[in-house]
Amino acid sequence: MSLVICSLLWDAAQGGKQSVGYDDDGYYLVRFPYTSGQESYDPWKMHDPAHGGSTPSKFPDGRSGLIWPSHEGWGVLSALVFWEPDSRPREYRARFVRDPLGSGYDSTATTDSTPTGGGQYRSYVWQMFVHKGIPLGFKVSARARGDVKIKTPLMHAQFKLAIHTDVKTP
Repeated sequence: MSLVICSLLWDAAQGGKQSVGYDDDGYYLVRFPYTSGQESYDPWKMHDPAHGGSTPSKFPDGRSGLIWPSHEGWGVLSALVFWEPDSRPREYRARFVRDPLGSGYDSTATTDSTPTGGGQYRSYVWQMFVHKGIPLGFKVSARARGDVKIKTPLMHAQFKLAIHTDVKTP
């Protein structure tokens, strides 16, 4: 079975913390630079700045948070996020979203968790069918008592898509 992969990494050590603002849905679309190296890997150009607009995207605009599947298939999505230490959040949320900037917004695998006594490090995995032309994004939120959204910065994030392109049918 063939597999195509896109692996994105962003880290505060390469340019400062990623400030969290919130979209209309109460979540923040995590952004990734258009670079290679470290864990970033994109030979199929699924994170190409030319996707999704008439002009090239530039990190950290919203389109820099998208992976555009290069093939139809069964997608395994994974993400990792490290939050800056902050005593205010009572809950951390995350979700994978199809078409997060378009009219076909479709969230799936929404997860929430309470803070731990140590660092706030979260990893996520979800599987679903992916389609060419429908971008994917990873969105997060930190919330205080009363569902108040907090702008706690991110320190590190990764977003990965592995597409199984040879899905058998009966």
